[in-house]
Amino acid sequence: MTTTTAQPAQPLRERRSRRRRWLLTAVLTAVAMLVVFPLYWMVVSALTPGGQSQSSEFYLWPAAPTTENFSEVFAQQPVWRWLGNSFFVASVGTALSVCVSLGAGYALAKFRFRGRGLLYAAFLVTIMIPIQVTLVPAFLVTARLGLVDSPWAVILPTLFDVVGIFIARQFLLGVPDALIEAARLDGAGELRTFFRVVLPTCWPLVGVLVILGFMNRWNDFLWPLVVLQGNESLTVPVGLSTLTNSPAFTSPWGAVMAVATVAVVPLLVVFLVFQRTFVQGIASTGIK
Repeated sequence: MTTTTAQPAQPLRERRSRRRRWLLTAVLTAVAMLVVFPLYWMVVSALTPGGQSQSSEFYLWPAAPTTENFSEVFAQQPVWRWLGNSFFVASVGTALSVCVSLGAGYALAKFRFRGRGLLYAAFLVTIMIPIQVTLVPAFLVTARLGLVDSPWAVILPTLFDVVGIFIARQFLLGVPDALIEAARLDGAGELRTFFRVVLPTCWPLVGVLVILGFMNRWNDFLWPLVVLQGNESLTVPVGLSTLTNSPAFTSPWGAVMAVATVAVVPLLVVFLVFQRTFVQGIASTGIK
């Protein structure tokens, strides 16, 4: 007659596993609340007359929520024009930059040519150069081209995205060389090989590049501040900076929070659309 002693230990392991899951859920919930709370506070401030600065009391929801801040700032400032400028700069700039990153990343990953390693190292070195160093030369070139106070003054200098090229190269290194060689043996040219064989495997990479590129261009402040001068030509981040010193508002923070609340929506939409491919692309590039 045999007896088993492993059975009583099984429920104990299950209880410990449940405790760990509950603990992990509680920790992740707390972290999520900390991350989301600033966004919630922004919305509360936008719905409070005059913003939170009008009251010294702490509250999680205004006693009388109103859209007064939204109507006031949209009536007195060209906010819709700012949003349109930001959307044009972010969407067109991201689309062109993704094309550049895919092409450069494919060349660096799959072509063998003299100086490839040196060229790639030079690309990576430029990441360490702060934008303040190149600000004046870039502005002089933009002014010589007659692009100052134009959306193209913001778009064109940012087409060469070193981080995007790095991510594209890391992803395309994982595409099998045999697949490309088979297409070439079948008589496909380089463009046809790229668009018919390589590109269909790159949608996770495209999701990563779109989210990162759109977010960076939508939130960019310093370069648009330098090259955009007219109030009608401003993007949302630069326009927000003008509201804090505007004499048109007795308390500008309600107006600032109202515009910021609207400006967050496109970022959330882009992330929700590309979130699945974003996760797959980050995992495929080997970035931790």
